[in-house]
Amino acid sequence: MKTKVISLQLKKSYIKNKMMFKKINLLVLLVLTTFVAMAKEYHVAVNGSDTNEGSLAKPFKTISAAANVAMPGDVITVHAGVYREQVTPPLGGNSEQQRIVYQAAKGEKVEIKGSEIIKGWKKTGNDTWVAKIPNSFFGKFNPYSDLIRGDWYWPPKGSTYHTGAVYLNGDWLMEAGTQAEVMNAPNKKDPQWFATVDSTSTTIWAQFKNVDPNEQTVEINVRQTIFYPDKPFINYITLRGFTMQHAATNWAPPTAEQMGLIGTHWSKGWIIENNTVQYSKCVGIALGKYGDKWDNNNTESAEGYVGTIKRALAFGWNKATVGGHVVRNNTIAYCEQAGVVGSMGCAFSVVEGNTIHDIHMKRLFSGAEMAGIKFHGAVDVQIRNNHIYRTNMGVWLDWMAQGVQVRNNLMHDNGLDVFLEVDHGPMLVSNNVLLSKTSLLMNSSGAAFVHNIFGGKMNVVSYDSRLTPYLRPHSTFMEGLHDNAGGGCQFINNLFVNGGDASEYKKAILPVSFTGNVYVKGAIRAISGNKKRSFGEISAAAKEKLKNVPDKDAVETDFLVDENFDATTKLTAEKEKMYLEIALDKNWLIKQKRKLVTSQLLGKAIVPGLPFENPDGSPLKIEMDYFNRKRNVLNPSPGPFEIIKSGTQRIQVW
Repeated sequence: MKTKVISLQLKKSYIKNKMMFKKINLLVLLVLTTFVAMAKEYHVAVNGSDTNEGSLAKPFKTISAAANVAMPGDVITVHAGVYREQVTPPLGGNSEQQRIVYQAAKGEKVEIKGSEIIKGWKKTGNDTWVAKIPNSFFGKFNPYSDLIRGDWYWPPKGSTYHTGAVYLNGDWLMEAGTQAEVMNAPNKKDPQWFATVDSTSTTIWAQFKNVDPNEQTVEINVRQTIFYPDKPFINYITLRGFTMQHAATNWAPPTAEQMGLIGTHWSKGWIIENNTVQYSKCVGIALGKYGDKWDNNNTESAEGYVGTIKRALAFGWNKATVGGHVVRNNTIAYCEQAGVVGSMGCAFSVVEGNTIHDIHMKRLFSGAEMAGIKFHGAVDVQIRNNHIYRTNMGVWLDWMAQGVQVRNNLMHDNGLDVFLEVDHGPMLVSNNVLLSKTSLLMNSSGAAFVHNIFGGKMNVVSYDSRLTPYLRPHSTFMEGLHDNAGGGCQFINNLFVNGGDASEYKKAILPVSFTGNVYVKGAIRAISGNKKRSFGEISAAAKEKLKNVPDKDAVETDFLVDENFDATTKLTAEKEKMYLEIALDKNWLIKQKRKLVTSQLLGKAIVPGLPFENPDGSPLKIEMDYFNRKRNVLNPSPGPFEIIKSGTQRIQVW
């Protein structure tokens, strides 16, 4: 009888709970339906009016007008045309599901420019023309009186450069050092311009070789950025499908506010996708730091940046609040500092599928922040499936690269491909095709290089006495500070071709291991090296102390040397595709057995004592190749591609 009573009570309870859950589900459905019904799509068109309602029939004229009324969940669709404005979004979304989306209308070309067209040029002699512009034309910001400046910015001695630029039919002229240089007939590869600003007007002299600028499209920078919130924590914005160009951006060091042509300004959860971002005086896309009174103020040192990090932690640098952006499928080009930059605000982000090229190639000025991708604090960042070429450096990860993965990227024709500076790891560099003359510059420990093609040399710093942070696992919080001894790296299942040269890793202060690598004609093993110690930043006391610290020999096992095999690597471009011509040999799989690379095989990075694992904390397993094809887990091929056949092959790598 008791059993029946209990069963009846359970049945009543089940029915009651079921009805309650039905009510909850109906309520959730009602809320979602209401939210969808409330979400609006605003339209922008060049023939619209900012007094309109923003509908398809009555669109706004400017993107800024739509931005000023958009609420979380809303979509702003911009139609074909050129929009000359700086968009300062006042609001962001509330969550991944309640974003504010800015998008180009499907199939329509939408350009947003930070420039204006200038007419009224007068010829002064040779190929030099002059235009005089009232200062009122620029409003509150004049790029021709705005000097590039900031920590770790190094202009040539006695030179000053401005954030302004001049463009002829879309391409830019270079700023001259003096007016005399631009008054002469062009004797340099790049035409030049020069400007002066007085109390009432801005005068620009520019070289236009064999053309009348009044009959061409000549534009000048007038806006500092193109899409950038004026305050931090404007979260969950999507920016999609635009061509965005011509921004008078300033130098963006890790210790100051980082303002790009596009910038997230210390926010969370942006998606920047399918855009063309180009012609920014300094930075294309900034995922970086907010500004404060310490910007460029007694912060240009290791100790200064540690202070910057501590203040950033107090100002919300954590996974729940900052970072976690997605930058994908963009073309980023013609920036003289960096394609993508980010000090700490880049943490937990994914940068994938981008083409990044022509970064810091004019080299009017220099500094310590230039690269296709330059990140400080790349915590659990994934840099994958990108094509990076014609940059001074492809990827430069500086300070606190921990849990980062650089994988499945194609890099070539760079000054160098990957630079890891004063990081403690763990860092994974896997399945990359690295074909520049210098593959690596290493001033870090805690890195694993797995299944890459190395076609260039490696430069290794033996020791750097700067004390730099290592962090708690998958976190931004500092666990401690440590100096930077060279070594502490692993090279597993790589293919060294042509000028692939690991000789500078013959000796290091921390252990270095090579396992399962293949060396063909022209490649140099670590054991062939004769490197003397080299130093980064080092104190006299540390240098004296190091005299009593012996180097360790690199250890190599299960290697294969095929000196007579010519891999004949050659890259060719056809339209927007890249092909790699390379000779491979299936016999490498017979002559040498390799292990599948896993978290267990890699162990832990020495300084932080942390395992190599995925950003979500799951175990690492390199079981897919460059093309996301399944590897032979019992005997994976050396290099980024699983080898299907022997002989010279033409492989589409982009």
